[in-house]
Amino acid sequence: MVVEAIGGWLSGSLALIADAGHMLTDAGALALTLLSSWVALRPANHTKTYGYQRWEILAALVNGAALFGIAGWVVVEAVQRIQRPEPIQAGLFLAVAAAGLAVNLVSLFILHGIKDGNLNTRGAYLHVLGDALGSVGALGAAAIIASTGWTLADPIISIAVALLILVGAWRLLRESTDILLESVPGHVSMVDVQSKMLGVAGVTAVHDLHVWAVSSGMVAMSGHAIVPDLDHHPAVLERIRGEMCRLGIGHVTIQLEVQHECEEPRPVANSATSQHPHSGHRH
Repeated sequence: MVVEAIGGWLSGSLALIADAGHMLTDAGALALTLLSSWVALRPANHTKTYGYQRWEILAALVNGAALFGIAGWVVVEAVQRIQRPEPIQAGLFLAVAAAGLAVNLVSLFILHGIKDGNLNTRGAYLHVLGDALGSVGALGAAAIIASTGWTLADPIISIAVALLILVGAWRLLRESTDILLESVPGHVSMVDVQSKMLGVAGVTAVHDLHVWAVSSGMVAMSGHAIVPDLDHHPAVLERIRGEMCRLGIGHVTIQLEVQHECEEPRPVANSATSQHPHSGHRH
């Protein structure tokens, strides 16, 4: 970061300065990633019954927001450079960009094998990937300027790199926000959850189904299942848990209910509410 900042200032390259600024943000983001990963390992207690696993989601949200901010700054600065081109020392620009790319490739190699572990680690990976793309863009701009003297290559390539960073930042923000809003995880279908529960012998209807992610590695669900009687409830619960496990849902809470003839049917609570055809039981 320090080498790119000094090299960008001496050579007049926006791409190097932008990449240095990005690395400055990454240093803080990676420190936040490490801290939140450590905090997430703390056990659950009486006030934090799920533990601290969502710290990693909060860190991912902050990382995504930081990426958006850096990319926006690069675009604004690049537009100003296009309007008022500045001289660039191509030789120094090329050498520093090559050194930056080498460092980022080492970091990418370290993170690549574990980037899919959780959103927090993926956020760190995306930061380093953004740095590597910045170095590739800077290297390309340096080569163009050295061979043709066309200094506009520097801000134009900076904008292209910023747009690539925005794509990763948007995905990170969207996924972390979905978890904080307790949205249904992308790999889970509510239709499948409903049909699997209705397929369990003894279940005549289901309602109030909810599926959400506590963290990127922990999916939970809750719901109500209507059965003719509660005599065989342990077997019914076990079969439901087995079906949910096959859908990738590890934390299952099911309330078994018996439909009484004197009860009035309740209105449908959500789109996941259903019953077997001709069962005669309420939703």
